[in-house]
Amino acid sequence: MGIKAALPKYELYFYNTVLSVALLWASSWIFDVSSANTNRKTFKSNIKPGWHYFGRKMDTADFEWVMWFSTFRAHILFALSGHILFAKLCTMLAPQYRSLVFLVYGVLAVWTSMGWTYVTLMLSHCILLYSISLVKIRWLCLVTGLCTLASFKCEPFVSWQAGFVEGDFVLRNVLFYGGCGFTIMRCISFALENCEKKDGNYNILELLKYNFYLPFFYFGPIMTFDQFHAQVNRSDMSRKEREMWNISLHGLLNVAIILVVDILFHFLYILTIPTDLKLLKHLSDWALLGLAYVNLVYDWVKAAVMFGVISTVARLDYLDPPKPPKCITLLYMFSETHFDRGINDWLCKYVYNPLGGSHDTVLQELMASLCTYGVTILWLGPCKVVLIWAFFNCFGLNFELWAAKIFSMEPFLSFETAMSAAGSRRLRAAFNAFNFWLIVLFNILALNSLDFAKMVAKRLLLKGFPITTVMVLFVTYCLVQVIKERERRQALADDPDPEPPADAAETPPEPDKEKAE
Repeated sequence: MGIKAALPKYELYFYNTVLSVALLWASSWIFDVSSANTNRKTFKSNIKPGWHYFGRKMDTADFEWVMWFSTFRAHILFALSGHILFAKLCTMLAPQYRSLVFLVYGVLAVWTSMGWTYVTLMLSHCILLYSISLVKIRWLCLVTGLCTLASFKCEPFVSWQAGFVEGDFVLRNVLFYGGCGFTIMRCISFALENCEKKDGNYNILELLKYNFYLPFFYFGPIMTFDQFHAQVNRSDMSRKEREMWNISLHGLLNVAIILVVDILFHFLYILTIPTDLKLLKHLSDWALLGLAYVNLVYDWVKAAVMFGVISTVARLDYLDPPKPPKCITLLYMFSETHFDRGINDWLCKYVYNPLGGSHDTVLQELMASLCTYGVTILWLGPCKVVLIWAFFNCFGLNFELWAAKIFSMEPFLSFETAMSAAGSRRLRAAFNAFNFWLIVLFNILALNSLDFAKMVAKRLLLKGFPITTVMVLFVTYCLVQVIKERERRQALADDPDPEPPADAAETPPEPDKEKAE
């Protein structure tokens, strides 16, 4: 089935209408539950006074969101503003030294916030992995890097290294684990790229410039060393037409999203409700399933805002950072499911693609995906929920390949070939709708809890069968068709179909030739 297969307009209008009504219906259920249970005892720790002009309390269950835009807001704005100021001055006066200015400012900022012992700890890991990279043995660099990463995820090594950090402020743990984890991933990227360098070795100063670039240091995203090195050392400082306008618009869009999310937190308590299992049992099917979906959308919004703010600063520095994560609403394939494109690019380049080859062989794909999710488990921190999440997502990724292999054989191949392009698109969308909810169920494991995921699965597949199951899958089918239409238009914009010659349009085709085509 080609991606450019079209459907009638009236059918697409129907899909959009069903989708809009279903979204409003589920939101109304969540709003009613939020309004009716504000005074529950289990809500008191998370529902706090918000903006007084709304006359409602605010959901503050997400520690990260509250931290970024209350406690940490002043620190972020001050540090990034200083970085932008010094970077601009250096670009105007001495652009050849701008990467060195990034290094000096980054080290001073990390030193100020975390202390000199923390900077020394990061430098020791950089020196260790740089020394290993001089041997130019890829597997040794990768194994050493992963062992170093494990030292920040397993006891007693974590507590021992955390003891080097000075101070006892509320953000210490967040900055410690964020800076350490991303530092190791960057060092592994540098070591592997140094192994690929044929003439000599990169200087350790290049590693320090790469690691201590402040916008990426604590919270990412990760750029592989080859991309960062090429972009930060380029001599052309000119911008494309309307590039500054696009950067400004992107920054304002992030501010608007922050305001919208804060407003919605006053009316939809999507983060606090899943923590009350007794309340969840009394929710309607639409409220519970809508809650699971909205939680995933919110997690995407949070990642998009965090990476969006940092990417805006990086683009001011003439860098091209990784794109924001793809919205969960647009995902119906496990192969496209990743909330951090930087980590995804890193894993694909250094683990998944080298082991998977062309990804056509079942055994190679299984080996590549197992190793990739193994590294991901180490990155997230081994625990029961992460292991279950990794198992199901790894299974889903391989199941897609197995299904593609099976349906490319007879008699399935002949059956689909005999169908029209629109009919094939509808058939595939029906399977993708089921796949979409598998993605939702597998990923709320990591975002909420195992109990919440079990309750959603039972309500969708068992207690709600057949009415709720059929209705939800039909709405999801409409969503998949809307996504496919968006992909079709993007494909036509990227690669428009050639127009037929004028004389060919006037001459009717021969019957035998038309049948053969």
